[in-house]
Amino acid sequence: MRTSYFHIACLLIVAIGMTLIVFIYSTQPKTLTEIATKGSVAIGTYEVNRGEFENGLAAFRRDEFEAARAAFDRADPEKRDAATQFYVAYSFYRQGWGRVSNDNDLFTKGLSAAERVLQLDPNYRSADPQLGLKTPTELKAELEDGLKITVSDFNPLKVTRERK
Repeated sequence: MRTSYFHIACLLIVAIGMTLIVFIYSTQPKTLTEIATKGSVAIGTYEVNRGEFENGLAAFRRDEFEAARAAFDRADPEKRDAATQFYVAYSFYRQGWGRVSNDNDLFTKGLSAAERVLQLDPNYRSADPQLGLKTPTELKAELEDGLKITVSDFNPLKVTRERK
């Protein structure tokens, strides 16, 4: 009787070990922290680092968009939180927006971040009263309009427009 328990325990250990090896091989993490992060995603316990998110939000409000994006990346390394990714997209929009012309590279990056938010949560709506655009759909439309070259781009009164 005891040998059968021993055999079952050995089989369970081997199965767990093989699962761990397959998981590590498929995710190819570079650090132990990355293993823990990917593991928490796999088992459904992934959470955003609230401290880093608040740091990113403070930098965003000071118009330090590169620092804000760096903090948001540390807060959400797996890019799984809609709110964090919305602020990333919004930071690309605000940094790339210009009175005369927009930075197409930053707007393109913002567009991909806005699309990521729509994939994560199509019904996401920001509760931040300081933002002019509340949904990723509005932000995406604004970014797409900024990438297009239209006749209104040559309007000299465009200089008086306000950033959202």
